Amino acid sequence: MSVAENRRLLPATRRAQVLDVLRRHGTVRISELVDELGVTAITLRRDIEQLAAEGLVHRVHGGATLPPTAPATPVPGATPAPVAAGGRAAPAPGPPAGTGRAPGEQGRAPATTTALGMLVPSLDYYWPGVVRGAEEEARSRGADVVLRGSSYVGDDESPQLERLAGQAGVRGLLVAPTLDGPGTAATLEWLAHAPLPVVLLERTAARGPNREAFESVVSDHRLGAAMAVQHLAGLGHRRIGVAVTRSSPTTPHVRAGWREACEDLGLPHEDALAVDLPPRVAGDWDAAVDDLIDRATGTGTTALLVHSDPDAIAFVQRCEARGLSVPGDLSVVSYDDEVAGLFRPALTAVRPPRRSIGRAAVELLTARLADPGRPAHRVLVSPSLQVRESTAPPR
Repeated sequence: MSVAENRRLLPATRRAQVLDVLRRHGTVRISELVDELGVTAITLRRDIEQLAAEGLVHRVHGGATLPPTAPATPVPGATPAPVAAGGRAAPAPGPPAGTGRAPGEQGRAPATTTALGMLVPSLDYYWPGVVRGAEEEARSRGADVVLRGSSYVGDDESPQLERLAGQAGVRGLLVAPTLDGPGTAATLEWLAHAPLPVVLLERTAARGPNREAFESVVSDHRLGAAMAVQHLAGLGHRRIGVAVTRSSPTTPHVRAGWREACEDLGLPHEDALAVDLPPRVAGDWDAAVDDLIDRATGTGTTALLVHSDPDAIAFVQRCEARGLSVPGDLSVVSYDDEVAGLFRPALTAVRPPRRSIGRAAVELLTARLADPGRPAHRVLVSPSLQVRESTAPPR
């Protein structure tokens, strides 16, 4: 991808994020988008004008709203959500007047009869956003989500999937399997012959002798890394490094995106600028971070893309302990944007579209349930770049 193509892509990605916010809130003000997306009001007005010209949004004073659309397709077999006047989903019944307590049998909405099983490798980092998106979309279609957690250790996850598929009312599965452990083959074998439709989350895999793809919804992590490099190069940085979590499934995509963007921009991308970091609990973590700092200062590197937020924060803190300032001596972009904005200096970060991943996966699974013979779909969702205090032009 050329520099010119990168520049054209960034506005398109930003407009996709505007649409994503609108789908969540229905109506949004430009001032709120400025905080949400980290770009100027003038840029957002142009984006809204373009989206309005394409018929995707309606302009209103100070912001935008979505045009009227058809209601979401319900999950086959699900209890439809109640509909109020005007075509909007009716709110769930509240407590009976004067009781001040949760609704009882008389006030409770009818239970849904359909559920979607969901297995993710973590319930405390990254994945809660994906789960919330899936729950929101499923609820809008009259379905529930039955959630289970596994781990990143790579054990055979088929027993958990078997139990999840056997839950009453579960019609399909949303799964983020571990693909680099001793149990991977057994897990994929089970998924290949699963009794229910399956959509992979943030994973891609193939099955059978013809290597047919599983249906999947993934973040475009290559694009996210390229956006970070493009941002840093735009500030004037000519040597940009990357440090990635050694065991993360996101790592190959971030490294590939970094390398491709450097090649397109004519920037160096030798192995000395790409570092794999051990887990933070490992005994060689501090030594690895010190080596990364030494390598950056020794090669004239002035900016780094670091995956993930905790690693980026630990790296900046170690820089400060060694008398280096961020962004004075080194600009840093984090990858994930879970907590990057809470740190000081607030970290510029690539934000994968976690909620959108969950929503798109439910949409894909619902479409499969409605039409079992449709071709396999693989959905790629673009991240966004949140520009904050940790990046600046090099000295």
